Amino acid sequence: MAIPAMLLAVAKRRALFRVVAGVVGVLVPVLIVVMCGGLAVVAGAATGSTTACLTTPSTAADAAAPLEAGLSIPSGSGRRVVVGAAQLAVARAYIGVGKNLGVSDDGLVVAIMMSLQESGLRVLANPSVRPSMNYAHDGVGSDHDSLGTAQQRPSAGWGSVTELMNPIYDAEAFFGGPNGPNHGKPPGLLDVPGWKSMAKGNAAQAVQRSEFPELYAQWEGEATAIVAALKSGTQLQACVSGTGVGSLPVLAANLSHLRRDLIRHAEAGIGGAYVWGGTAFKAWDCSGYVQWVYAQAGISLPRTEQWLVGKSTSTPLPGDLVVQNPDGPHHWGHVGIYAGGGMMFSALNPTVGTLLHPVSWNSGTKYFIVLKGN
Repeated sequence: MAIPAMLLAVAKRRALFRVVAGVVGVLVPVLIVVMCGGLAVVAGAATGSTTACLTTPSTAADAAAPLEAGLSIPSGSGRRVVVGAAQLAVARAYIGVGKNLGVSDDGLVVAIMMSLQESGLRVLANPSVRPSMNYAHDGVGSDHDSLGTAQQRPSAGWGSVTELMNPIYDAEAFFGGPNGPNHGKPPGLLDVPGWKSMAKGNAAQAVQRSEFPELYAQWEGEATAIVAALKSGTQLQACVSGTGVGSLPVLAANLSHLRRDLIRHAEAGIGGAYVWGGTAFKAWDCSGYVQWVYAQAGISLPRTEQWLVGKSTSTPLPGDLVVQNPDGPHHWGHVGIYAGGGMMFSALNPTVGTLLHPVSWNSGTKYFIVLKGN
């Protein structure tokens, strides 16, 4: 009788071990998301008035064609919303369709908020829906069979693949109403009773029925600035082409070869996609990007909380760590690499990916030295 009892005890211990291992397996990626996802969707979300450059190379068949410059739009806070050419075309499609339908400015803002959250104002194909890859697109998504600028699903009755890869149709379907292509099934914004009295994020959710309803509201500042500028014909400034919003500051002549190597590798990552928990080249989150850059220079950093191996400094040099968005004692939600001249490299968020941008786009900035010397 003792042997079965012993076997039972071992079985219980093994079951407990499996539970603990499962919990750890879930917690590790969650901690990574918390680390880099504090910034998650847009720089300066707390102010609701600034975003990174949304210029993204097209993955259409003619991707070799020169990329148009985007536009820099004034916002209420004095900081600027910078929108790339592809995103600008999508925004104009929504605003044009909305104006033709007599949609109020509030409704136009709801539509732009929705598309900023769903696709970054881009036309997204989906490898799971093979025919969509044959249409001109600005990127790819992977959420079920969601397509286009609003990430609507053919299987949910929103339209055909051909229709959903067209921003004009996406706008018509999102607004809906008596003349909408779906005739209220599924309902568009104009089919939602009382949408005008809802908070704008809630109005977007009433149409989209997202699993993350709270995320639309964070785009209201950006969407308001975009609608105001494009609807009024405000004079807009040209944005830098490509995936960055500035040029690399001149490096000091006495900067070490190691720091120069770090900056060179950081530049190589510009244009990379933001993937939560990712560590692969150009498919990383903020700490995954930093870890990759340092690894190319022969320096091993932890997967997260990389500042713990460094020393705080108030006089950073190019190649030092930048941490931002404090979310606890000696803990920050975002990490990047200082480029000098008030600029930094970082995998900023899922919409804009990896780019060179001003340090001032985020709050609570601290610097840490991981290297020695110049």
